[in-house]
Amino acid sequence: MKRLLVFVALAAVAATGCHRGATDPGGAGRKVVGVTLLTQTHAFFKELEDGLREEAKARNLELVVVACEMDPAKQAAQIEDFVAQRVSAILAAPCDSNAIVPQLAGPERAGIPVFTVDIAARGGKVVSHVASDNVQGGRLAADALARFIGGQGKVLIIDHPTVASVQDRVRGFQEEMQQKYPGITIIGRPSADGQRARAMAVMEDMLQANRDLKGVFGINDDSALGATAVLDAAGRTDIAVVGYDATPEAQAAIRTGGPLKADVVQYPKKIGRTAIEMIARHLAGEQVPPIVSVEVGTVDAKALAGK
Repeated sequence: MKRLLVFVALAAVAATGCHRGATDPGGAGRKVVGVTLLTQTHAFFKELEDGLREEAKARNLELVVVACEMDPAKQAAQIEDFVAQRVSAILAAPCDSNAIVPQLAGPERAGIPVFTVDIAARGGKVVSHVASDNVQGGRLAADALARFIGGQGKVLIIDHPTVASVQDRVRGFQEEMQQKYPGITIIGRPSADGQRARAMAVMEDMLQANRDLKGVFGINDDSALGATAVLDAAGRTDIAVVGYDATPEAQAAIRTGGPLKADVVQYPKKIGRTAIEMIARHLAGEQVPPIVSVEVGTVDAKALAGK
């Protein structure tokens, strides 16, 4: 049904479009950018969408925003719809960095530029990718977790290995641990697909198998908060958790002094605004960088005390 609605919503756009890209049907002559996100339910992507819309309005671009809700087949259909309607550009946050690659051939054949945001595609023709510096974010997460466990002990990564940004986070985390903290051992990288309920199941299993666990790195806040809920229920105040995204819920959990000790901060609205800036500049005939990194940081209870 959603695919049909996308098609219908863009049908009028196609009527006024040309080989250089569709303009919006409202008569303002704005170029249309088709946006496919992996989800619209996560706080990070809600903020990112806000940034996209703010910058698009400022630059007189029309956005059509849809989400695949973690379904690669649905995202493929959304890209096909955008190609059929001859949008001026496509912006994707892939739900699967490998599965999206074959779908980028359609826009390339149609001469429609593709951009990615937050999560990279592992191939295909992409004009520019805008995201947090996730390798650095992983390093910051490793430093924070090492600090809270005294540089010693077994730690767990709750992973989401099909997503390129997560792969970069995990790479940075592992490299930092290997280079700086010989007393820390990473005992596993089970996947929870970035989902809280699955992270809870993973944490329950790993806690039973590793009673001497000292730390957990959750690759996003749903993973970290899922792990935290299990540790709270088990009374395991001796295990530290570090998350990634610093959503308001995660920040509130950090303030309580429970297992969630720190979080890597991203700036999703800035990422969204920057992605639209790259698209607008490209459509205006400018060259844009193939990769645009947005800074990251960390927060803990001390940092949040002043907020």
